[in-house]
Amino acid sequence: MARIAVIGAGMGAMAAAARLAVAGHRVTVYERTATYGGAVGRFERDSFVFDTGPGVLHVPAVYRDLFVKTGKEPLERCLELVQPAHDALHVFADGTRALLPNASRGGVIAALDGAFGAGAGGRWADFLGRAGEAWARARRPLLEEPLPADPGPLTRDPYPAPRQRRLLRGARQATTLAEIGAWELAVPGLATLLDGYALAYGLDPRTAPASASVLPYLEQTFGTWYVRGGMRELARAVHERCLARRVEFVFGAGVRAVVEKDGAVAGLELLDGASVAADIVIAGADPSALVAPELWTDARAAPAGPERAAVPGRFTVLLAVRGGRPAGTAHRTVVHAPPADAEAEAVFGGPGRAPALRPTVTVLRPDDASTRPDAEHEAVTLTATVAPQGAVDWRDTALRERCADALVEAASAAVPGLRERMLWREVRTPAVTEAETGAPGGGVPAPALAGAGGRLLHPPNATRLRGFYLVGGRSHPGGGLPHAGMSGALVSGLIVEGPEFRGSR
Repeated sequence: MARIAVIGAGMGAMAAAARLAVAGHRVTVYERTATYGGAVGRFERDSFVFDTGPGVLHVPAVYRDLFVKTGKEPLERCLELVQPAHDALHVFADGTRALLPNASRGGVIAALDGAFGAGAGGRWADFLGRAGEAWARARRPLLEEPLPADPGPLTRDPYPAPRQRRLLRGARQATTLAEIGAWELAVPGLATLLDGYALAYGLDPRTAPASASVLPYLEQTFGTWYVRGGMRELARAVHERCLARRVEFVFGAGVRAVVEKDGAVAGLELLDGASVAADIVIAGADPSALVAPELWTDARAAPAGPERAAVPGRFTVLLAVRGGRPAGTAHRTVVHAPPADAEAEAVFGGPGRAPALRPTVTVLRPDDASTRPDAEHEAVTLTATVAPQGAVDWRDTALRERCADALVEAASAAVPGLRERMLWREVRTPAVTEAETGAPGGGVPAPALAGAGGRLLHPPNATRLRGFYLVGGRSHPGGGLPHAGMSGALVSGLIVEGPEFRGSR
């Protein structure tokens, strides 16, 4: 039985802690804040309840597996998973609307034909077919196995792009999502739809590899889910599972450094000066702030990827709204911005950039009585992908309020009379995220993606420092709730089975 210290109580860290406790190890989690869940937070005021992190869940099988492997109670016995009737309502700049059903390929084809004309749905279906091939090729080595010693195969894009005859340029294949939109989809609305998926994950569609096509494929194939009471309930359930397996949590315990001795971890030094002995340390936080880089990094651990650069954050407006939620309202609406290139430049264009005057806004309107005081009110969440703190100074009150106004204005296309119905609003920026979670710039890491020369791979879970492991969004296999759960499974496998571990079969 090893003494295992886990730094941070995020979702990946808790997933690893629960699995390792079941394997017989003594696990203690040290969290600098007063609560668990990392970015999966909650804001409550006047009986209105909001998620402050992810608002929907994809690939719930990751957490079903966690609960099966760590106890007799399945996930659905610990919380209520709801699958909304529709994946999302998409509202485009020209007023076109496309209501896409949840996990129904035929329904999506029909909806896109209705919105953009006959044949549009078929083009999208053909694209998803190719995305499915990319998923089949990359799924296991990219998400279910530790990052290999030679990640070379993952630097090549698995998307089977058809060759396109381009005027004066001969035959070419799409290498980015933007090129897929222009060359393969060839319908402006479909290209905008694809760009929206990239932005939602913090990716620039102009540079995101074609393999990023797996993101809309996953959502539309496996469906979109919501947890009754908000996504914070998922964090609660995972925390309670940890407690049931005798994982110890120490809150208000910031970590100053990982202690190293003779090429292996020996424990932790806490911010209050206390020392903690440990045989194994798992970092669910930025390792560069805890361990000297030369002690743990190698060529694989430091690709020129998102963990080495400031990644985009999320700007969120929480709205307490007067008036009930009409029957049949979509759980999620995406109001797309015109033009996409201007927004991408505002998000990814470099330091000193100005926020987009008209951003793409995701509007969440859950059909959940527990999020509002009564049926005559509604809790509405608006979210846009924005540049991180540092590239933009989100502490500037005037700038913050202008951006919030822009989100409300855009969301009015989905919620009529929104401004007049508002009782109050709470604004959350990347600066707030950085302060609450410690994420540099308040950035939200994208999932790991194959291709792009390895640029979107993340550091491996096992490091060159013996006994030191990485978990969560800034390590393999990247950001997002499903990926956090996968990272927890990978870390626990590496610790229990050793370096020969190759993933669950």
